[in-house]
Amino acid sequence: MSEKSRAGGAEPRRPRTPSALLKFVMAVSGVFLLLYVVLHMIGNLKIFFGPESIDQYAAWLRTILEPALPQGGMLWIVRVVLLVSVIAHIWAATVLTLRARRARPIKYAGGSYKVKGSYAARTMRWGGVIIALFVIYHLLDLTFGVANPNGVHLEVYDNIAAGFALDRWYVTLFYVLAVVALGFHVQHGIFSGIQTLGWSSNSRERTIKLVSTVFAVVLTLGFISVPLAVTFGVV
Repeated sequence: MSEKSRAGGAEPRRPRTPSALLKFVMAVSGVFLLLYVVLHMIGNLKIFFGPESIDQYAAWLRTILEPALPQGGMLWIVRVVLLVSVIAHIWAATVLTLRARRARPIKYAGGSYKVKGSYAARTMRWGGVIIALFVIYHLLDLTFGVANPNGVHLEVYDNIAAGFALDRWYVTLFYVLAVVALGFHVQHGIFSGIQTLGWSSNSRERTIKLVSTVFAVVLTLGFISVPLAVTFGVV
């Protein structure tokens, strides 16, 4: 037993991670994730140029920086960075959420916590859960191919066509809902991230909100255009 314990004193608490640092981790990891999402959307849009275009793009991704890196080496680097970013983002968000709940342990009348802010801010946590579940299915469907009717490696066009076929409308619906959730997440994330990084001000707040909203809308439309086009026979 320590001297403090014998004297009746409490053991010192382990220093906790500052909330400002957690918000910074969320902002930086969010930048990496957002960059990937934008590039992924651009790559998806190649389906509108035909099977050869998107299939060649998928093959090219595996040859980036050859011969300095082995085939697929750059993709694995990107995957590791994404995995670290996702873990850091979820960890920081979870810790901040738990702290916010402990800071207000008493519920308001009606049995729910009163949360101020936009709809995107109020649904940020559930949106994150929906996105996480969608990413798992998306990997099983179009990356590993185990949930795809075609599921042939590097036959990207055929895999997408099979995955979003009209008789699999429920997959398209799930994709659209998940991407809409992503749009809300991105809109609020950009605005919050700019504030966290100290690039915001009262005079620029309205402009930043507008830019983040337009960016999120363009991203959402870019993503959902692919499954909708396949389902309704445009491509």
